[in-house]
Amino acid sequence: MIFIVTPVYNRKEFTRNYLKALAEQTVQDFKVIIIDDGSTDGTSDMIEKEFPEVILLKEEGDLWWAEATNIGVKYALAHDADYIMTLNDDTVPERDYIEKMVYWSNKKPSALLGALAIDVTSGEPVAGGWLHSWKTTKLENLISTLKPNEFKGLHKVDVFPGRGLLIPVKVFKNIGLYDSKSFPQAAADDDFTYRAANAKYEIFANCDAKIKIYPDASGGVFLRKNKSFVNYYKHLFSIKGSANLKYFTKLVIKNCPKRYMLKYLFVGWSRRLGGYLKEWFFEFFDYKYSKYK
Repeated sequence: MIFIVTPVYNRKEFTRNYLKALAEQTVQDFKVIIIDDGSTDGTSDMIEKEFPEVILLKEEGDLWWAEATNIGVKYALAHDADYIMTLNDDTVPERDYIEKMVYWSNKKPSALLGALAIDVTSGEPVAGGWLHSWKTTKLENLISTLKPNEFKGLHKVDVFPGRGLLIPVKVFKNIGLYDSKSFPQAAADDDFTYRAANAKYEIFANCDAKIKIYPDASGGVFLRKNKSFVNYYKHLFSIKGSANLKYFTKLVIKNCPKRYMLKYLFVGWSRRLGGYLKEWFFEFFDYKYSKYK
């Protein structure tokens, strides 16, 4: 049995559309656990009324993604789950999403399988896990390496986010839960897949299992798209900042081989400090000179 674990907070319409998509899956051999971390917009009431089959765990509002997910994982482990899937409420799984996950998990029962993310507006693939090397500091989105006819089946990756990741229960029993103390929000899912890879579990992008996503719904994306000095600071230091220097440093110290650590930290800090400013610089001049075209 698959248990799908999803933390939510004050995104009632996202959550409703997400649960509708799960209710319409071609395969229904799964249970959904929603951890509502103190929503004030009626999310829990909506779930209880419209989706009574959903397992609803209500919390006080003092959690972030990692610990809220851990609460759902603990529930699944206590109720004889075979697989646990982490999936966000700002996704819309295609109707055969679970079916395609089950198909490939039967062929790779010990592997972690991640979904192919499709932009809900453009219909184009935008994320499928990462190819990564501590030695070379390479971090490359899988989809940038695939030809149009290669978006099918399984593709080996090194890191995969928690958005649409199917995990055999034995992985949790072997390596533990998400490290919510070190990474309450960003980087907890990266850390988990690094630890799984170090424990010799394979990780694949399952290009047959697709979820539609809203890229702008992420707090980290908002900070990058709305450039300002305040948002630059938040990008680097806030709990939702996708380039949070504290979490990045902890992630590297915890997972990187010592012989590559100093180089990796230097390159990573440089990318995080400079990437935002570089984007801002080019956006400014594109805007400035577009007025004269």
